[in-house]
Amino acid sequence: MQPRRPPLPALLLSLWLLPRLALAAAAAAPADPEYNDVPGQPPAVGLPRGILQLAARAALHFFNYRAGSPSALRVLAAVQEGRAWVDPQKGCKVDLVFSTEQYNLEQEGEEHLGKCSARVFFKNEKPRPAINVTCTQLFDKVTRQEKDYLLYKQMKQLKTPLDIVSIPDSHGHIDPSLRPLWDLAFLGSSYVMWEKTTQFLHYYLVQLSSVKQLKTDDDSIDFDFTVLLHEFSTQEIIPCRIHLVWYPGKPLKVNYHCQELQSPEEGSGIVEGSAMAPNEFSNF
Repeated sequence: MQPRRPPLPALLLSLWLLPRLALAAAAAAPADPEYNDVPGQPPAVGLPRGILQLAARAALHFFNYRAGSPSALRVLAAVQEGRAWVDPQKGCKVDLVFSTEQYNLEQEGEEHLGKCSARVFFKNEKPRPAINVTCTQLFDKVTRQEKDYLLYKQMKQLKTPLDIVSIPDSHGHIDPSLRPLWDLAFLGSSYVMWEKTTQFLHYYLVQLSSVKQLKTDDDSIDFDFTVLLHEFSTQEIIPCRIHLVWYPGKPLKVNYHCQELQSPEEGSGIVEGSAMAPNEFSNF
């Protein structure tokens, strides 16, 4: 006995309804906020997922470097809103608002939250994105200056210049006495990570493989760091040697040399920072 076939009109009606129901379901699905179209601008087609977070971290690397304060380092808490769009000839532009928190929370349970707005422009796949970022202060300027000067005095009063290997240690622990060195290295690495970031690559500081303090004839403190940067999305570990000269309230001086593992070319740079107040920075 053959199975009963549905009447032809009902079958045709079903075939007619299926694509329309699929379109209705797609229209009802929530839009991905990272790919929202901007009126009058091309949509951000082909950008990697996470472009808003990547842009926020690049803006914070730039902000930390320009602030030049190991006591005022910030990290990303959350992206609150943002738009991204692309011009195939010029590159990718991202406008966003995000919250930050203090990198080194000294007191447990105490929140240090701030808010930033930024415009980040990636020139196609080239590094060193152009950034305009404005942030609220986490704490007042006097407190920040006092913390920086206390750290500076600790470094200058050392009878023997530091020569330390591996921070954190093999267990991932940073001794509290070495935390200021890690923060100084993070400060110098912020410039390197900003300058190397593209719309497809970003970096994290994972380790100081060596730290050496150099004697100086002036009031500044002088460090040679060798750091390991984790490169996403290649998952490579990039060794970089960073020379940092720092004095509280003065422009940060950084030069570096990184060994690129995927190509024979090696990256390097030298820069002197700005003494602008850490409220609004722009490198357009």
